Amino acid sequence: MPLQKLAFRPGTNRESTNYGNEGGWYQTNKVRFRSGQPEKIGGWAKDNGALSTVIAGVTTTVLTPSTGTLWGVCRSMWNWITLSGYNLLSLGTNLKYYIQNGPGGNFYDVTPLRETTGAGAATFAATTGSSTIVVTDSGYNGQTGDFVTFSGAVGLGGNVTAAILNAEFQITYISSSTYSITVSVVATAGDSGNGGASVVAAYQITTGGEVYTVGVGWGAGGWGGVTTGYASTGWGSAAPAGLGIGIQLRTWSQSNFGENLVFNPRGGAMYYWDTNANPTIFDRGVVIAAGATISGLTVDSTCPSIANFITVSDSSRFVIAFGTNDPTGVYATTALDPMQIRWSDQESIWTWTPAITNQAGDYRLSHGSAIITAQQTRQEILVFTDSAIYSMQYLGPPYVWSFQILGDNISIAGPNAVASATNITYWMGLDQFYMYSGRVEILPSTLREYVFTDINRAQSFQFVSGTNEGYNEVWWQYCSANSNVIDRYVIYNYKDNVWYYGDWNNYAGANQGRTAWLDSALRASPMATAYGTAGGSTNAILVYHEDGVDDGTVNPAVPIVANVQSSDFDIGDGNNFGFVWRLIPDLTFDGSDVNQPTAYFTAIPRTFPGAAYGPSNDPAVTSTQNYQNQITYNIQQFTQQVYVRIRGRQMAFRVSSGTTGNALDGLGVQWQLGAPRIDIRPDGRR
Repeated sequence: MPLQKLAFRPGTNRESTNYGNEGGWYQTNKVRFRSGQPEKIGGWAKDNGALSTVIAGVTTTVLTPSTGTLWGVCRSMWNWITLSGYNLLSLGTNLKYYIQNGPGGNFYDVTPLRETTGAGAATFAATTGSSTIVVTDSGYNGQTGDFVTFSGAVGLGGNVTAAILNAEFQITYISSSTYSITVSVVATAGDSGNGGASVVAAYQITTGGEVYTVGVGWGAGGWGGVTTGYASTGWGSAAPAGLGIGIQLRTWSQSNFGENLVFNPRGGAMYYWDTNANPTIFDRGVVIAAGATISGLTVDSTCPSIANFITVSDSSRFVIAFGTNDPTGVYATTALDPMQIRWSDQESIWTWTPAITNQAGDYRLSHGSAIITAQQTRQEILVFTDSAIYSMQYLGPPYVWSFQILGDNISIAGPNAVASATNITYWMGLDQFYMYSGRVEILPSTLREYVFTDINRAQSFQFVSGTNEGYNEVWWQYCSANSNVIDRYVIYNYKDNVWYYGDWNNYAGANQGRTAWLDSALRASPMATAYGTAGGSTNAILVYHEDGVDDGTVNPAVPIVANVQSSDFDIGDGNNFGFVWRLIPDLTFDGSDVNQPTAYFTAIPRTFPGAAYGPSNDPAVTSTQNYQNQITYNIQQFTQQVYVRIRGRQMAFRVSSGTTGNALDGLGVQWQLGAPRIDIRPDGRR
């Protein structure tokens, strides 16, 4: 018989059965399709920038995790260049807000302060033989996990010196008027002082949660109501304003106001960060609130005090708050209205009161119960509620902004589940994918059933989207059904109109799901943040994708576990068996950085679609290894043909690298599959 070419359709299809998708690919992991052929995706490298100990120009002792890691799980990034040419990247985690000065540069903690006490308001008490210090501050109203920085303290008389106390700490326990911190030494009997009368405590804004918590707000929590810090509400009672933000999943929105930055934790206040001409001085962000003085000007009395999402419009530079409070008019309130939109005057963060002399204003949407997010496009701002999408366009005075509904009865998974590429906006809904290119359309997906039948919708606010425009891709990172952290991804290639997917388990089996993604033309490659160790870690790392061919999050680098497997295809005539005795590979290793790059072909026979895959006989002429009781063939760069013994009515074909358990296997390997061929001859019926 003539050689049979193994030519499969590009992309992965899980909408049919394995056998029903004959001629296509069925499984992928760390593989993309380029020019119709599968190839291993590019590698990634860790940014090892350190946390700076200089805050607002003052050197201080700060809590620092290991080099290249940040406190908390990162949920957003933003990249821009200042007028002085500094390449800045902001990163918002559930615990902190950072700005990095250039790739590989220091990460500066610019987390705003919510309160700074007067001198002597906080006092210390040590216990002999313990590293726990109890701090008394009757005015403190925070929660466990918050951060505080002390200054002006004197030593307690023993091991606990002034240098140890005048530092940053994370609060470990809270009671009615006291809280605990842990210092780096064990107190002695001589540590009987209280820190002196000049102690000043600077409390950073309340930290947020790592995962989404159902039912934060009215009547939330167990018997006794909502509890945060030491304050509780009664069962069935409304939570105090702002209470939910401290225990809810922390996401951020941000945008440039010129070379400066406006940013906002969802459900919190708006903040402003002013670029300093000195690149080694990074001041903390300051709150944009009624009566606050920023850059010498005073914010007016009607400035929103809370918002769910913010942006700065490219058109005429308005600061726009989505899901906010409206303190003006008959229905003035400090409570958040999740459907309310407000915008400042043009070129102003200070003026929010509408007047005939300015363009400040507001509008309340009607379709849906809450605004989820907004996305700027070329000519409009797309506003997503939980059931509709609106177009927001600038008109100029007197109406300023117009609002038109583009689609109703749609969904969006979360505030970070939308991305735009080539003037088209794509987003993940709760049960399907969508696109907008002038009209709202369902985006057909060959992986819809696979994704949405094994997904944790309760954690949909964690889901994150981003582009990899160098490969014409939109990525979505999401949580599988049994995971409370991001552990999977799905990719849409909009140029070739194909889909593929995978998981984020690394070579050692730990989850390194991407929690934020940014494809910025201002840096060399797409950026993402990952869990520092196994899923659920409270540390984040910044990684650069399409950098090398290996997993560079560890030192030394380890291989990327990549594979693609076809659907079953016939090798017999449907009745008789077929016998495959020879395989002619077609594989390129362009881009590899080792002398003898190796990948593996696996041929997996089966008798019937419902039968288990069976093993083939071990060929004597090639190096082999077992993979799930199958025989895998070692294919090197100049392998011409492989003699095999495969018998069945149908078979699946698999290409993989980095899967043997040998730390060197797959290291430095990049591959792309061509069109391999197999030699088949008819065999018997049994």
